[in-house]
Amino acid sequence: MSISQQDENYRFPKIAESSLRAAKKTKTPVYLYGVTGIGKTSLIQQLFIHRKYLYRKASELVCEEMSIHIPKDEKIHIVVIDDLHEIVDPEERKGFAELFGTLLEQRNVWLILISRAPVSGWLMDTYIRYSFVTIAEEDFYFTREQQDAYLEEKLSSLSGAEKEKMWECTQGVPIAVRLLVLHRGEIEVTREDLLNYLESHVYDQWDLELEEFLMETSIADQFTKGLAEMITGSSRVGTLLARAAELGNFFALSGRDGVWQYRWQMLMSMRRRLQKKYCREKIRQLYHHAGLYYELHDQIPEALTMYETYGDTESISRILVSNVRKNPATGHYYELKEHYLKLPEKVILENPVLIAGMSMLQSMLMNEEESERWYRELETYARTHTGSERREARSRLLYLDIGLPHRGSVNLAEILKHAGTLLRERGNCLPEFSVTSNLPSMMNGGKDFCEWSRHDRELAVSIGKPVEFVLGKYGKGLVPLALAESFLEKGLDSYEVMSLAQKGKLAVESGGKIEQGFVAAGILCWLSILEGNAEYAMEQMKAFKRRAEREAPNLLKNLDAFVCRVSLYLNDYALAEAWMKEAPYELAEFATMERFRYLTKVRVYLQQGKYERACALAEQLLHYAEKMQRTYIRMESRLLLSAALYGLHREKWREVMQQCISEAESYHFVRVLSREGTVTDKMLKEGEFTFQDAGFEEQVRAECGKMSGYYPRYLDPGSFGEIQLPENALNILRLQAEGLSARQIAGKLNLTLANVKYHISENYRKLGVRSQTAAINEARKRNIL
Repeated sequence: MSISQQDENYRFPKIAESSLRAAKKTKTPVYLYGVTGIGKTSLIQQLFIHRKYLYRKASELVCEEMSIHIPKDEKIHIVVIDDLHEIVDPEERKGFAELFGTLLEQRNVWLILISRAPVSGWLMDTYIRYSFVTIAEEDFYFTREQQDAYLEEKLSSLSGAEKEKMWECTQGVPIAVRLLVLHRGEIEVTREDLLNYLESHVYDQWDLELEEFLMETSIADQFTKGLAEMITGSSRVGTLLARAAELGNFFALSGRDGVWQYRWQMLMSMRRRLQKKYCREKIRQLYHHAGLYYELHDQIPEALTMYETYGDTESISRILVSNVRKNPATGHYYELKEHYLKLPEKVILENPVLIAGMSMLQSMLMNEEESERWYRELETYARTHTGSERREARSRLLYLDIGLPHRGSVNLAEILKHAGTLLRERGNCLPEFSVTSNLPSMMNGGKDFCEWSRHDRELAVSIGKPVEFVLGKYGKGLVPLALAESFLEKGLDSYEVMSLAQKGKLAVESGGKIEQGFVAAGILCWLSILEGNAEYAMEQMKAFKRRAEREAPNLLKNLDAFVCRVSLYLNDYALAEAWMKEAPYELAEFATMERFRYLTKVRVYLQQGKYERACALAEQLLHYAEKMQRTYIRMESRLLLSAALYGLHREKWREVMQQCISEAESYHFVRVLSREGTVTDKMLKEGEFTFQDAGFEEQVRAECGKMSGYYPRYLDPGSFGEIQLPENALNILRLQAEGLSARQIAGKLNLTLANVKYHISENYRKLGVRSQTAAINEARKRNIL
């Protein structure tokens, strides 16, 4: 086969062309694959425009009994076999594998295979044995620059905004770019034509079972095998996914971490096809099944999206009521706030659970007056109803008395004692309540209990038992863990803290809640860090994380933040930078449930030298702490704010630092200051501060000095900043990592030995290390190597 004339509109895909030309020189067999319309066959036609080659479709060869005769002469024969994805029969696949082996054994054959899918299992042995070159789908795509240049040529001058929209439409896919040119840049017409092209050239060739499976699962942006089974009701999901993978490269994610995701072109066209082929009721059932799956797996926002798509109001109502029965740590209050805020007031006032939920939500949103308004509505409901409805309302009122975030912990001891009496004597039932709110702290968890720390031992004796009784499983291990944390913050005997934490940990493991286990793990980690052993702290927290991944995924966000905190002591900048990509974005909206992650983010900002950002976020946290009576966060935020102001050379840092010191001293909280080690130590040495308690001052200064010795580069922006190594210095470091000596490196790079040694010395200085091994490890942490 040959074509006589070059297509003037054709543009060679540079990577694919280069790979094919390189393979041509050595006659290495080639496997090209990708979705329809990217130009696989066109590349062959245009590259071999002046050469003859044998071209066969796989289906044609089946009819010809898979027979290809190539004469054994001195001439190189190019053999191209297309549409290999269409071969599904096991016997036919076996025949093709034998044919390819025969052709490849002939030294005068250059074999090129074309398919829509990556190499299938049946072909893998041949693929490996004969060392095929792979030209993948991405190798055919236009880059952004190539697409812009091509469109400029074909459509004359285009604005930057027009080019951006066109890129969003095509994503560099050749057939989409070609259609865009044909339609003179009309994006909507191009998109419609692209979907029509896929329907006529791809989907109509599928069997009905596969087509229905792909249409039905397209209602989800991405899916797991379990979700696909729930949507379709099919027990053959695994088989159908494997079949789809063999037919074409249709998935952006193909089973990675158990998740499948269609490419956007495929997703849009499958959804359009679904609308054409299924009636409304059948589609509604698909969305309902998907919603049920998400609901059963506690993916509530996703479930609501499915129910809302087809107006399943009954399921939406059920979810919203069910969600507010949970405490804020396990429920999805914040994620669903828009749904709750849209509910008609009349609907809310008919249900005491929803009234209580609105009071809690408004408190979480820092709307204290609105929260109290709903609290009063619940009181009214309790007065005007009887029987089970009154009991439910009273139970919710008691829950709000304990749990409303903005009320702080004033009078909470008496409320908890009263709650214990009601539960024992009147048979009231208290809704689920979490002390920690998924944080590694009870003193600074769901509520702030700093005031209780002033009388920790007395309170443990007087209300310890009633509190454990009221909180049920959440109360297991509470007293020893609360004492351990209070003693830790005051800088008391480490052995006693460890003993209490271990006692609480064992109580949690014998029928308590894993959330309390996070507190125990946190206390033990801090003990290790304070003793200069951050490596062991990291080991402990990662061990606990493995358990949480199985038992309490709701803890993982704060767990990852804790791991990031530890990484800052270890100068593991790569881990901190990776965490920042997942950190909450405070500029969009301040979410009170993200407070622990925000506090972690301020520290990373300080380590990065981004003082203005650290300052802005610390101010937000300080406002939250003042408004919601969060004493510990107020102290912590002031310390971090002071550090940011110090970095910005603003004199106000001294005033803010003094406020932090004075408040911490009033509770004898040593550790809120000493945890920050070098940061606090540096500021204490530079400024003059007033302490009322000489013993407290001495303990703080001593611990800060000790922490500075353990972690001299903690929150030091010079450590985090990107280090620029000259090209020779970087090459030398790379060769050191490969095990070469300075003399060998000098010979390899044509440098003098003295020059190499100079660069090595400079590398050590810039990386802040003293040995080759440390330099290599540090460079890898910073992603330099």
